[in-house]
Amino acid sequence: MDEMLQKYSPMYPATQVHEIARQIKPADLSSIIYTSGTTGRPKGVMLSHANLVSNFTALSGILSQQPAHRAVSVLPLCHIYERILNYTYQLSGTSIWYIDGFENLQAGLAEAQPGIFCAVPRIMEKLFDAIMAKGRNLKGFSKLIFFRAIAIGQHYEPNRRLSFIYKLELALMRKLVFSKWHEALGNKLVTIVSGGATLNPRIARILWAAGFKVMEGYGLTETSPVVAVSNFLPGGVLIGTVGPVLPGVELKFAADGEILVRGPGVMMGYYNRPERTAQVIDTEGWFHTGDIGQMVDNKYLQITDRKKEIFKTSGGKYIAPQVIENRFKESAFIEHILVVGENRKHPSALIVPAFDYLRNWCRVKEMPPLSDEEMICHPRILKRIEDEIAEINQHFGHHEQIKKWKFISGKWTYDSGELSPTLKLRRRFLNQKYAELIEGMYGGNGT
Repeated sequence: MDEMLQKYSPMYPATQVHEIARQIKPADLSSIIYTSGTTGRPKGVMLSHANLVSNFTALSGILSQQPAHRAVSVLPLCHIYERILNYTYQLSGTSIWYIDGFENLQAGLAEAQPGIFCAVPRIMEKLFDAIMAKGRNLKGFSKLIFFRAIAIGQHYEPNRRLSFIYKLELALMRKLVFSKWHEALGNKLVTIVSGGATLNPRIARILWAAGFKVMEGYGLTETSPVVAVSNFLPGGVLIGTVGPVLPGVELKFAADGEILVRGPGVMMGYYNRPERTAQVIDTEGWFHTGDIGQMVDNKYLQITDRKKEIFKTSGGKYIAPQVIENRFKESAFIEHILVVGENRKHPSALIVPAFDYLRNWCRVKEMPPLSDEEMICHPRILKRIEDEIAEINQHFGHHEQIKKWKFISGKWTYDSGELSPTLKLRRRFLNQKYAELIEGMYGGNGT
């Protein structure tokens, strides 16, 4: 050990390194991580060594249920989600392959051949869209079989008994179709972890049917971060939820459904903001997450929305925008959607169409090539997307249905400010950027 310390710390004698290590206490500050600031000014979250260690030791216990020889890391290490995963891999003896940029993920997975990789839902959607695009380009019988596999996958449910006929057909689809997905992703990938936002249940089911274990989790920077996550034990997964609460973490709900968390992972506080700290950590040590949720089957945590993002229409009806947005994003025609309508008479939406999908759609329909700006003005395309909106609206109550919408031709990205580092909508920024367009949907009279 002394030789290793001397090799990697040439500036300090091994004895000095040991002395420094002995002076570090579990309760000491380990890191200040700034929140991504989707709704306001970023806050510096102070995390102690004990905070972080409590979280990744609990996670390593779950990872040991399905050990992985290699992991792929693609999310920014400045974000607590990827940071804690790296610590977990290191403790578990899993080697890490770093990929620079989301656009290199598919090629990186094929080259690295990992057993596990972790992502946010937007990355999962992009990866799934790429697979679907290849399926749409198939011809004849191959295309028929591909979409039969998708149809079967949409009905898959982990830990549920499958009928003999379903198992037989699923085995055939895994051999003919899903095996090619595994080959494209390195042929050793077993586990896909999704966190940071709600994953589309349809995508989760299809990937499970394809033979990938899709594990969803939930947490915040302030909780180091994981609060709940699926596991590999029988009954450890329920699609549409973020799994059971992590061992060692306490959880309860406020009267309005807000999730409250207490345990060794709760932060020391916000850097230089004691008044803000006191607002979110009460006198009993409960951290108020700002997320609304519920328990399903008294075991699985389900997140329904952000408390601050729920708004009320001028008619007094409450709207949970994330629920609506997630349902609309299940459409292959919609890339991003922002639901607005606070103190207005009805919800409206800004929509960025899925232009890559639309280009394939236009080609199949034998339409001439169009620019993004031309697409959002083309009558045939507008009619198709509006039909999609009308169909999805039927899944909601009358007061929740999108009554007006505007299509946006520009891309929403992290670099241009519309998305956070984990690719969530930055609502305040978007509302300011498109204030005039939003006013126009309500006739400019504020209602």
